[in-house]
Amino acid sequence: MSRIQAVGLAAGLVGWSFASPRLPAPWRAPLQAGVAGVLVLITRAPLGLRPPRLWAGLRLGSAAGAVAATAIAATTPVPVVRLSMSARELPASVSSWLGLHIPLGTVWAEEAAFRGALATAGTRAFGPVGGQLLQAGAFGLSHVADARSTGEPPVVAVLATGVAGWLFGALAIRSASLAAPMLVHLAINEAGAAAALTVQRRWRRGTGSLR
Repeated sequence: MSRIQAVGLAAGLVGWSFASPRLPAPWRAPLQAGVAGVLVLITRAPLGLRPPRLWAGLRLGSAAGAVAATAIAATTPVPVVRLSMSARELPASVSSWLGLHIPLGTVWAEEAAFRGALATAGTRAFGPVGGQLLQAGAFGLSHVADARSTGEPPVVAVLATGVAGWLFGALAIRSASLAAPMLVHLAINEAGAAAALTVQRRWRRGTGSLR
């Protein structure tokens, strides 16, 4: 894949991040997952989801995911973190959010698209380091729309998710399997969602303090 095509793919993914939130909610997760799957097929990205690479990805992802989830649980009692979680807007259907939108519409869709398709295209065009920079940079920029919708400073969101994208990419490279970043990504999102749900439910019932 040429450099122009790789950069075009990155730009397309960033553009898609602004368009996808406008999709009808019931179709958003399946469409995002489907688009990512098509990109994987087009770029012939090696996902490493078959043994023996799968086992390496599961081992590394499980260990790193446990650390990430523990860190989120440990920081939840911090007042500023609880306050942020209490102000977070939660979806109407919690079960759909936890069981469909996070695993399929976020984790699979983003890992397949960025660490799978884009990282593969970027590495072929720019080399390993260039491919990592391209996917991490595009991943960061793809969260601008989310930041604006929640009132978070876009620069902070881009930097934070860009670093996360680089780390997810490093996990994929080290294990040669997309299972590793998928498990960590899933652990972070599910743990964050569970923490936000817990904080808001306690606040509504008056059994916990946000201060």
